[in-house]
Amino acid sequence: MTAEIILQQSADDLALLERREKLAAVRTQLATRESELAQLRAQLKAFEGRYMRQVGILYAELDEIEARIVEREADLYNSDAARQRAEEARQRAQQSHDAAFGDAREAEEFDPPPNLKTLFRELAKRIHPDFARDNAEQKFFTMLMARANQAYSRGDIETLQRLLDDHREIHASVAGETRSAELLRITRQIQHAERDINNLEAERHALLASEVAQLHLDTEAAAREHRDLLTELATGVREQIADAQRRFDLIDRQISAHGR
Repeated sequence: MTAEIILQQSADDLALLERREKLAAVRTQLATRESELAQLRAQLKAFEGRYMRQVGILYAELDEIEARIVEREADLYNSDAARQRAEEARQRAQQSHDAAFGDAREAEEFDPPPNLKTLFRELAKRIHPDFARDNAEQKFFTMLMARANQAYSRGDIETLQRLLDDHREIHASVAGETRSAELLRITRQIQHAERDINNLEAERHALLASEVAQLHLDTEAAAREHRDLLTELATGVREQIADAQRRFDLIDRQISAHGR
């Protein structure tokens, strides 16, 4: 073996070692970002549920009364414009009702379609931690299975398919691969992990910019001042409900006076 070949092998070995270290680092970063995002999702989901129970259902009640008011006005004035306003108000009331009560109903009625189940089972056969070849891969597969489970619970076929496609591409040829082939495979793994990190970061920014996240921040700021913002909001909506009910009773009496 010539000195040139030995030097080349040494360079290849060093490059492979650097790629392996890079892969370990980005996988650790990916796992951290995934964990942080899962916590953020859970935190905002729990807060949204609390908001809906305390305030959202009251807005649904308010919009229902407002819709009934406009519908009674349509009965009173009997015009196309009044009927159009009544239809729009009823749609808003339905949207408020679905927002306040839809999540619980969807959770009860969630029945994954067959293609989602098939895709999830196919993916699980490949990335289940029990099939890992070493401790590092076991940790990585554990993270992938967590992502797959979350995607399955959301009915997210796109994410499940991407996880499966990534696995197929990366593990297309492993047994007996050359040093250069292994270097290429690890490079692809790094690229996929960095892409996923960017996607998670984009989702995190979108969540933090959402109305729910802003309301959550406002609620925490109010709590530091010993105020319960959701209770304050609920009190305000109850006052609006009482006012709307008075307006409904008034127009109902007007209609009765006209014999309608």
